[in-house]
Amino acid sequence: MAKGLDVGTMNILSARQEGTDTVFVQQRNSFVEIEYSDMAEQMLSQSDVLHIRKDDKVYVVGDDALDFANIFNKETRRPMQHGILSSDEKSAIPMMKLIIEQVIGEPQHPGERLYYSSPADPIDSDLSTLYHQKTLESLLNDMGYDAEPINEGMAVIYSELADNSFTGLGISFGAGMTNVCLAYYAVPVMKFSVARGGDWIDTEAAQATGTPVDKVTSIKEDDFELDFRTDVGGVEGALSIYYENLLDYVIEHIVNEVDEEDIEEGLDVPVVVTGGTASPDGFEDLFRDHLESAEIPFSVSDVIHAKEPMYSVARGGLVAARSDEEEPIGDSEPKTEPAEASEDD
Repeated sequence: MAKGLDVGTMNILSARQEGTDTVFVQQRNSFVEIEYSDMAEQMLSQSDVLHIRKDDKVYVVGDDALDFANIFNKETRRPMQHGILSSDEKSAIPMMKLIIEQVIGEPQHPGERLYYSSPADPIDSDLSTLYHQKTLESLLNDMGYDAEPINEGMAVIYSELADNSFTGLGISFGAGMTNVCLAYYAVPVMKFSVARGGDWIDTEAAQATGTPVDKVTSIKEDDFELDFRTDVGGVEGALSIYYENLLDYVIEHIVNEVDEEDIEEGLDVPVVVTGGTASPDGFEDLFRDHLESAEIPFSVSDVIHAKEPMYSVARGGLVAARSDEEEPIGDSEPKTEPAEASEDD
């Protein structure tokens, strides 16, 4: 048995193989603080809401956090910011530990192989990913896994480009960062990230429209489409504007980072886009339009939008972990399971 783990700013997902099925478990990577009372804790426990108690506070964690934040008119708090552990959040590590435990469970045997996603250092920021990567590795190894980081963009290539000999450009549009990797036959020749993603879009749209960030996030995740038919001045119109800006920003950095000496003459590769931020309808067409007008030093054979963009990175980690354990990798249908909710701490 082996597992893949996508440690994202917005969501944490695991992938494992059961027969011909790939099973995914997902939790939102956030929490909200509410006042403790015996009645509140009793109702949370009876409703299977993932939570922990600390002193006179109760922390609702995971998928239920956003609902509680909207009910109590509070902002959710994040263990991660800009794609890595938040240095401003004192509860970051214990909250992440709780969510990860719910998502991956215990290893089936000591030293079970697990590949977890790790972003590349962003080229537009002084952020370092080393502390984040090593902290997660220690946490996972303490749980009994044999944990290995995998670059997020490379995980996309493992997930989506098996039929192209793992050759192409993989781009993961996450919440905290956007990760990019160009690989030839599973060997990365360029990888980087930029410190912009879905959170940046939400924050900019919220500031432009005077709308709470969590409300903007809910609108974006609820049937938002990049069709540019919304009225100017609304949240959806602002989201469309900042989506376009993000795509131009990412493509500009791809052009700047590709070393023409590393590009084989006449190279023709597919580009695969994935990640939660790439989920809205119309994203693929918008990205293709912007890519066609850019001067990239290689030919693009196709732009592929992953069928299950939320699951690509976790699936790619699973492919890498199973390859290490020399398990056969075949086509399989995805199946999603909810993470089991909670108990007190």
